[in-house]
Amino acid sequence: MNPRYFVCGIHTDAGKTVASAVLVKALGASYWKPVQAGDLDFSDTHKVLQYLLPESIQAFPEAYRLPYPLSPHASAERAGVWVDPAKIVVPEHQKALVIEGAGGLLVPLNRQTLYIDLIPSFNAKVVLVSRHYLGSINHTLLSIEALKSRNIPIEGILFNGAENPETESLITEYTGVRVIGRIDQAESLNAEFFETQARKLKQAL
Repeated sequence: MNPRYFVCGIHTDAGKTVASAVLVKALGASYWKPVQAGDLDFSDTHKVLQYLLPESIQAFPEAYRLPYPLSPHASAERAGVWVDPAKIVVPEHQKALVIEGAGGLLVPLNRQTLYIDLIPSFNAKVVLVSRHYLGSINHTLLSIEALKSRNIPIEGILFNGAENPETESLITEYTGVRVIGRIDQAESLNAEFFETQARKLKQAL
C-alpha cells in the first residue's frame, strides 16, 4: 500500500498547510483535507494547489466543506450539518497520500467525536508540526502524549520556522520522537521555496 501521512499541528497556526505542501512535493504525493471549516473560496486545498501548481499534483475533494471559520463541530452546527465520521473515508490513491487535519488533535468534529478518533481509520503515520512560542513545549508534549496513549504511530516532528535548540533537544530527549526536519521561515511562498524545503525533507522520509 502507498504510504499515508496525517499532518496535524500542536495548535491551529502551527503551519500545517505549508508543511503538507512541502510533504506533497517531497513525496510526489496526493493531498486530501477531509474537513474544511471556513474560507471555502480559498481553502487549504486551494492553497496547496496554488503553492505547487494544480497540474503537478492530485488533490481530492473534502468530505465536508463547512462555511464558518470555527471548530468543525461549531461550524457544522451553525450550518445545520452533522459531521458523520463514517462518511470521512480515505479516497483511493495511486501514490503516497498526505492528509491534513484541522487545528489540533482534540478538535471536535461533532459532540461525540474528536479528530484524533479518526486517525486510526486513516491507517496513516502522524507528522506533528510544531512551531516555537511560549507554551509550545507543553502543547507539543501533550500532543505526543495523546498520540502515544492511543498507540497511534508517529513518523516524527516537523518544526516550522526559526530554530530553538534548547526547546527542540528537550522535546526529542523527553519523548524519543525523532525530528524529521525543519521548514524555514519563508519570505515568500513561491515555487523555489517549496522546491528547496522538499529537497531537504525528502532524505528524511
